[in-house]
Amino acid sequence: MDSKPSTEVAPVGARRRPPLPVKIVVAGGFGVGKTTAVAGISEIPVLTTEAAMTDAAAAVDDAVHVPGKTTTTVALDFGCITIDDEIKLYLFGTPGQDRFGFMWRDLTTGALGALVVVDTRRLDDCYPAVDYFEQVGLPFVVGVNMFHGELTHDIAELRWALAIGAGTPLVTFDARDRLSVRDALLAVLRHTLTRSPP
Repeated sequence: MDSKPSTEVAPVGARRRPPLPVKIVVAGGFGVGKTTAVAGISEIPVLTTEAAMTDAAAAVDDAVHVPGKTTTTVALDFGCITIDDEIKLYLFGTPGQDRFGFMWRDLTTGALGALVVVDTRRLDDCYPAVDYFEQVGLPFVVGVNMFHGELTHDIAELRWALAIGAGTPLVTFDARDRLSVRDALLAVLRHTLTRSPP
């Protein structure tokens, strides 16, 4: 008996299931490119809480390596990007300054994973984010932001300096480039899925 291929199609007007919402946190130190990354990839206007840097903040935040920076995130950045018919990423950018660290717990609640953005000129600013996600057990990928297209340190040296194990992916990307940010976020998604229980 010959088997015929199914010709069954979805009825006209049938509603497709919306994509699965997945929360990803974009974290890191002050001025490493978190807001730029979220704004560059989001398919909606980014909700951002940028505020002008004041003289009081300038005394606390080290802006030597980001001299053109005039604003800073004081609560969060929010954007989203549809990956395909099945997954939509909701991106939550954290504030980078230590004094706003109390917000991180709320921002990471329910997240599947995190992208920790690193500026190799200021590795000391990256340790708190790496430590935080290791302590809470949230899978993360370290994304080295290629400022001016330059990588000032070897990847193996960076892994050693940040004290991250071989099980934590370390990627390079450019926060100003949409496709580059997409690839870094996909690395987070792949990493979290490989860590998920069967």
